[in-house]
Amino acid sequence: MEKTTTAGGTTEVQQRPRRRTPLWVKVLAGIALVLVLLFAGIRLAVLPGIKDLFGTESRDRSGPALLQSIQDMSRYQAASGNFQVVVDLEKNAKYLPDALRGTRTLYVGAGTVDAYVDLGKVGEKDVTVNDDRTSAVLKLPHAQLGKPALDPDRSYAVSKQRGLLDRLGDLFSDNPNGEQAVQKLAVKHIGEAAQDSELTARAESNTTGMLQGLLRSLGFKDVRVSYGS
Repeated sequence: MEKTTTAGGTTEVQQRPRRRTPLWVKVLAGIALVLVLLFAGIRLAVLPGIKDLFGTESRDRSGPALLQSIQDMSRYQAASGNFQVVVDLEKNAKYLPDALRGTRTLYVGAGTVDAYVDLGKVGEKDVTVNDDRTSAVLKLPHAQLGKPALDPDRSYAVSKQRGLLDRLGDLFSDNPNGEQAVQKLAVKHIGEAAQDSELTARAESNTTGMLQGLLRSLGFKDVRVSYGS
């Protein structure tokens, strides 16, 4: 109770009791304050060693690699080409706007393609040597291209745009943000670029130089190499 004096006399005014803050509110506020200070210390690097407390650690639990088969190779890898392609893949739904359903991925794919000559296909009739072993004529199959190999260290996604439904689907997918489609396109385009290049011609030229140098070191003076089916 509190007394108040006025011109007409003294009146008593009842003072309302102050509400106390619940204990659980104080606890939550304290936890929030501690978290704010911890994250602030991490961002500002004022608390040494605090990053290790919240850092992630990677552990390789893979099993040992098993040798499944061994294959003898008779190919002479004579040339290798490095290629890079920018893949712009867009997928849209027929009756839904892109903001709701649709994806667009911009991907830089880098890889290599090898060109080789299969020496295992050379038979006895394809090699002619004169009597005094000073001249040799070799007929080899044309150079071929190997399968394109995508380099994961030099390939990356530049940007990804996804609709709302696609984003929600990624939450329940075993392989969210998968890049298999753009990777396959990158491999396809790299293979096409290798076919349009002079990679096989370079491989045949290098194979010719290798064989001529090898046979001349064995005493042959005239070495001729041709290519055909």
